[in-house]
Amino acid sequence: MDDPILIRPYAPSDVDATIDIFLRAIREVSSKDYSPAQIDAWAKVEDRGRWAERRRSRPAWIAEIDGEPVGFSDLTADGCLDMMFVHPEFQGLGVASRLLKRVEEEARVLGFRRIYTEASRTARPFFERKGFRVITRQTVEKRGQSLENFLMEKLYAE
Repeated sequence: MDDPILIRPYAPSDVDATIDIFLRAIREVSSKDYSPAQIDAWAKVEDRGRWAERRRSRPAWIAEIDGEPVGFSDLTADGCLDMMFVHPEFQGLGVASRLLKRVEEEARVLGFRRIYTEASRTARPFFERKGFRVITRQTVEKRGQSLENFLMEKLYAE
């Protein structure tokens, strides 16, 4: 059977879809791991232009199913998988796995020997299953709320 998930480069017209995916994933999925106050502080995009510029400034990808954006990810110049979010209605279908595979392909092309991420409580088990290890537990502040996340990395052989 053909894979229904298409991974393509981010386009400027994807800005609103990525914001929607980000907000819904936090509010509907991460809400099981964080308090309502933490979710309210985290699930905000105050500057649409700045959000769009961050996506355009680095390699970024959209996952689509039947032409609809269902997830996105990116990779910074220092090997950080900065964002990976999947729409709540498409969780468990392999979208994040396909996005991670594309991020890892790009990391290898760029010669990175490691990639790292700051994984939420929600995302940590996924990244552990994919070979990442926790370097440290950390607390970040978002709009007056403290949120726990995990600095994680995956190393690649030369």
